[in-house]
Parts: sequence; structure tokens; C-alpha cells
Amino acid sequence: MKHSYFVAGTDTEIGKTLVTAALIYKLNTLNPGSACAYKPVVAGTYRNDDGMLCNEDLESYALVQDPTIPQSTICPYVLDTPAAPHLVAAAHGKYLELDRMVQAYQTLQSRVTHVIAEGAGGFLTPIDDRYDLSGFVQRIQVPIILTVGMRLGCINHTLLTVEAIKQRGLTLAGWIANCIDPKMAYLNENISTLQNRIKAPLLGSIAHLPPNLQKETNAPYAIETIQFAAAAIALP
Repeated sequence: MKHSYFVAGTDTEIGKTLVTAALIYKLNTLNPGSACAYKPVVAGTYRNDDGMLCNEDLESYALVQDPTIPQSTICPYVLDTPAAPHLVAAAHGKYLELDRMVQAYQTLQSRVTHVIAEGAGGFLTPIDDRYDLSGFVQRIQVPIILTVGMRLGCINHTLLTVEAIKQRGLTLAGWIANCIDPKMAYLNENISTLQNRIKAPLLGSIAHLPPNLQKETNAPYAIETIQFAAAAIALP
């Protein structure tokens, strides 16, 4: 049976890509080649040692899934500047088309059993003057896994995101606590507060990454980091 999900986040830089890669890793460990990541738009590229233009999110996916699937299918819009996608696109005379995002997703969905789509930034990141990423999820109609970056302010950010998901008639399959701030006060109490207020299950808590597993700038996550995260979370 096909099961696909959308990985949303409470903010940018809170570990959505790590969670997405970890879910893909778990699914492909159970059934090799069955799962693939998808991202409607990425903003931010760099050149690797060979001079190739790369994106660290897409490079992270490639470590845990079939590398022969074309990048244009996995991500139809790759923008160079790390900023709000609709602003970067407009600055370069481009237009982000919701239909194209949905079509690319459907193409990928026809090739694999499980698609884990990852958002860009927060849940309501704009696509253009009319739509935001929640509109993409409404079109593809898949359950949502919410990545919560555990840091000061996360309770409010999380509950607002959960409310936005509910208002749009979408399903929250579960949430994952990603401990991005090693000095966060009352970490466990924050997680307990969210558990008491969110009806969907907590799928796991990813501990703050030890120094040897930290992601370097302009580089994908290491496979060991993805495995570390995968061991801490459960599939919905």
C-alpha cells in the first residue's frame, strides 16, 4: 500500500531535511527503492569541490534513495539565493507555479511506493502572491508530519502551525521533536506540554547532534547523522 507524507516545520533551519532523509532511510531499509523524497522548491545552492552546483537538501536525499531519479522530478524549482522562495524567484523574473509542483510530485508518486515531500521554511511559506505551501498540501492530500525545532518559542510556533493545519482540513499524522538548542531550558517539560496539547502522536525525539555528527556548511548531512536521527523516530 502506498503511504506518502508531507514534512512541515515550525520554522526554517529546524531539521526538516534531516527528518525527511531519516524517514526515507527507514522506509528504504525495510523495502529497498520504495521511497523517495520530494521538495517543491529549494532556495540556496553552492559549488562542490568539482565545481558542480549543488543544494545540500537534495544532496542529503541522494544518500538514502535511488540516485538515478532526475533532480527535476525530485525538485522542480532550484533557486540559488537562500531566502524566501517567492522573493528569489521574482528577483530573477521567475514564477513558481503550483501546478508544476503538483505535476512533478505526481510523476514521482507514479514511480515509487512512498513519497516524503518536504516543505520549504514554515508551513505557510508563500509560493506567489496567491498561494503558500499549504495549498500544495491541499492539492496532493497527504498526511503531515510536523518537525518541531525545540528552542525558546517553539510551543507557540508549534500550536499555531497545528491550528493552521486543522483549519485547512488537513491531517496531522504525528510530530517529531528535534532538539536543536543544546542549552534549552525545560526541554522535557516543553515536549510534555506539546504532547498534552497536540492530539497527534509524538513519533520521536532527536537528541542534539554530537559534534562529530553536526552538518557542515554547504554540505549534505552525513549518512551517520541520518542513521542517528532514524534510530530516534518511528514511522507513522
